[in-house]
Amino acid sequence: MNIFRDLGWFFKQEKRAYIIGILLLIAVALLQLVPPRVIGWAVDAIEKGSLSKEKLLQMVLLLGAAAVGSYGMRYIWRVMIFGAAVKLARQMRNTLYEHFTKMNQTFYQSKRTGDLMAHATNDIQAIQQTAGIGVLTFADSVITGSVVLITMAVTISWKLTLISLLPMPLMAWLTNKYGTMLHQRFGEAQAAFSSLNDKVQESITGVKVVKTFGKETSEVDMFTRQSADVVQKNMKVARIDSLFDPTISFIVSWSFLFALIFGSRMVVSNEITLGELVTFTTYLGLLVWPMLAFGWLFNIVERGRASYDRVFALLQEKNEIVESEKPITKRPNGAITVQIDRFVYPGTDEAVLKDIHFSLQEGQTLGIVGKTGAGKTTLLKLLIREFDLTVGDIYFDQHSIKSYSFDFLYNSIGYVPQDHFLFSTTVGENIAFSNQNASHSDIERVAQLAHVHEDITCFTDGYETIVGEKGVSLSGGQKQRLSIARALLQDPQMLFLDDSLSAVDGKTEALILKSLKQHRRNKTTVITTHRLSAVAHADLILVIKGGRIIQRGRHEELLKEHGWYQEMYTRQQLEEIVEAGGYEYHEK
Repeated sequence: MNIFRDLGWFFKQEKRAYIIGILLLIAVALLQLVPPRVIGWAVDAIEKGSLSKEKLLQMVLLLGAAAVGSYGMRYIWRVMIFGAAVKLARQMRNTLYEHFTKMNQTFYQSKRTGDLMAHATNDIQAIQQTAGIGVLTFADSVITGSVVLITMAVTISWKLTLISLLPMPLMAWLTNKYGTMLHQRFGEAQAAFSSLNDKVQESITGVKVVKTFGKETSEVDMFTRQSADVVQKNMKVARIDSLFDPTISFIVSWSFLFALIFGSRMVVSNEITLGELVTFTTYLGLLVWPMLAFGWLFNIVERGRASYDRVFALLQEKNEIVESEKPITKRPNGAITVQIDRFVYPGTDEAVLKDIHFSLQEGQTLGIVGKTGAGKTTLLKLLIREFDLTVGDIYFDQHSIKSYSFDFLYNSIGYVPQDHFLFSTTVGENIAFSNQNASHSDIERVAQLAHVHEDITCFTDGYETIVGEKGVSLSGGQKQRLSIARALLQDPQMLFLDDSLSAVDGKTEALILKSLKQHRRNKTTVITTHRLSAVAHADLILVIKGGRIIQRGRHEELLKEHGWYQEMYTRQQLEEIVEAGGYEYHEK
């Protein structure tokens, strides 16, 4: 029952609802004592031949009043307690989502999407049931059971009550044993469901890859195996769950047997009346629900316990990227100084970046080039503080990047990653994500700067066109340009483009770069790219290889060095000439 202690903070928060609910539940438990007692009176009156119409009418009215009162109060306490449980689910789900949004990339690299989704759905639902039906069942079984037992012992016979309770210790031992087994198996079932959830999410997201390689059959087979594993683990839960009711019913049957055997002897010896025996057995029948409910309670509580442990463990994970205790509350102007001695990703030993040192003045443009895997994207991730340095530092306007308030830091940064992400909403809403107060004219303006406005106007619904999940209805170039427009709408002092023009042709790239240069005067821009023509205008170009800077300078200076930059630039120029000649030949 530790789950109730862990949820104590919520019970205090919603104490009014729970107190009212439990008080009404006590009243209902007392009203439940009326029918057995009235039936006992009637039996004794019939046996003595003293049952009159007036007495019968009084008994009927008393039974009717008890039934109506019980009905109304049952409705109210269910609304109070179940309503509070719904609030708990909402509060925990909001807390979990807020936690997700604040965690850094290290957290997501070690977690599966399907597992996180299971935490926010199945686990929260199990906790909600514990705070709702679990609390209700616990209070009902304890209160009703206690009231009935006390009434049986005080008003009829304490000896007969004790005799009837002889099988109860066995029931307590068995339900505790079942509960322990259920906790373990339910945790395994939830983990299996998380894996299945993750598999479905991956398969749907990567359906194009699956179809391209003709792996539909193997994927279905793999899903079938995982689905069978979920069924198998849930069947283990069901087998333990199914033991509760039969066990309790069997033990309760022995209680009835003891009550009838010894109760009959007490009637014969005039220790109790026949009516009191009838009342006693009826009271014993009222104990069936608390006993069954107690077994059911173990099921609910153990499920809630396992789910609460999973969610709590997730919420306890700390964000490695934290805000300074006394953060700078102003936007940086765009001057950047990078002093990276060594950087390794968390959980690894190999240095990804080494001896990266450079400075950039406000309003300048930096180009970063190099082979795939050289460390370009990693450098940008450090510039947006997706990770923190342990050896070295990054400075904006001579202040450590770690000293800025998150709000002011990220409001000054526009970032367009390689793996551009679009939401399953309209084109306009995707652009407006960075500034939801922007007008439609502002959205059109940045779309024109990103040279995607003409494409949008060709869509059937224009800016109201639904892009589909992750922008499935758009081309790669359109996705990139929409992502650039979204970043520009924020009007950031620093714009970081991570190979964000790779899917557009050279002509469109030149137009976009020209627009950026005109629009972003006195603002800092950092561009990583494989296409060297994209950074030819930059104030400083860094060539990175193996995590180190092997060349630096302006475009003209690097061409004179006859190094990697000059060789790659010449090769790309020749490729463009050959490609253009091929198109010309094809047209002829």
